[in-house]
Amino acid sequence: MKTALLTHADCLGHVTPDGHPERVARLEHILHALEPLDLDRKTAPLAADDDLRRIHPDSYIEDIRRSAPVDGFRQIDGDTIMSPGSVSAGYRAAGAAVRAVDLVLGGEAPNAFCAVRPPGHHAETDTAMGFCLFGNAALAAKHALDHHGLSRVAVVDFDVHHGNGTQGLLWDEKRALVITSQQMPLWPGSGRPNETGAYDTVLNIPLAPGTGGAEMRAAYERLAFPRLRAFAPELIVISAGFDAHQDDPLAELNWSTGDFAWLTSELCQIAAEVCEGRIVSTLEGGYDLKALAEATRAHVEELMKAAQ
Repeated sequence: MKTALLTHADCLGHVTPDGHPERVARLEHILHALEPLDLDRKTAPLAADDDLRRIHPDSYIEDIRRSAPVDGFRQIDGDTIMSPGSVSAGYRAAGAAVRAVDLVLGGEAPNAFCAVRPPGHHAETDTAMGFCLFGNAALAAKHALDHHGLSRVAVVDFDVHHGNGTQGLLWDEKRALVITSQQMPLWPGSGRPNETGAYDTVLNIPLAPGTGGAEMRAAYERLAFPRLRAFAPELIVISAGFDAHQDDPLAELNWSTGDFAWLTSELCQIAAEVCEGRIVSTLEGGYDLKALAEATRAHVEELMKAAQ
C-alpha cells in the first residue's frame, strides 16, 4: 500500500490579501513538489457538522459559515482572513483529517498526509485565530477516539508556533497525549512546560530563538520520544508545520530540511513500534515557499519509506 495524499482544489479557493503569509501559493508549491511522488491520491471530502461538533459548538460552526463575505475579504481577527471560498476550504481541511483517519484505521493506507489549508492548530473551541478556522489535528484525534473507539491517540506538533488550539481542545481528554515543540518567546505566547493538561497528557517543549537541528534532536530524544513510547498510542497525528525552517520569515528557529526528514523518520519508527505504523499528518504552517515545498516533500518521502 501507498501513503495516501488528501487534498482538494477548494483549499486553493481560500484567498487572502496580497502580502498575507498564509496564501494560496503555499499549497500550490507543495502540490507541485509532491506531483512526481507515487502516492495514493484521494479527494478530501467536506467535513460533516457532526464531525465538527466533536470539538466545536454549533454556535461557532454557524458563526464561521456566516463570516464568509459574498465578495472581497473579511478580517475575523488580527491575522485571520476569510474570502468567499474560505468556508469550503475549511470544511475540506477538516474533512481531509477525518477521511485520513478512516483510511489509516480502516487498513486502506498505512499512513496519510493532508495537503490542505487553512491550517488548524490555533483554532480554539469557539475562536478562530492564527489563520485557522477548525481544529483539524484535534478533530482527527477525537474522530479516532470517539468514532473508531481507540483508547489512546497522540498528537505531535512541530510547528514553530505553539498549537494553543489543539492543546485547549484536548486539554481535558485523558485519552490523547499532546506533544508540541515551539519557539518561545513567540506568538501566541502559550506552551510553557507547566501547561500539562487536566490529566498530565500535555508535554510542551519550548525552544529558544536560534535553536538549530542538533538541539532540537536532543530535546526530542530526551523528552518527546520516551513520553510517546510510554503512552503507546494506537495512532499518531502529526501537526506538520514547516516554519521552524531556517529560511522562514515568521520565526527564528534554524532547522534544516534534513531535520524535518529526521524527525519524521523517528516518528515513523516509533509508530512502527507501538501502532503498526499508523500516522495521519496534516499541514500547518510554513511561509517561505521554497523551504516549505522542500521540507514538505522530505516529510512525505519519509512517510512513503515507512509505508513500504
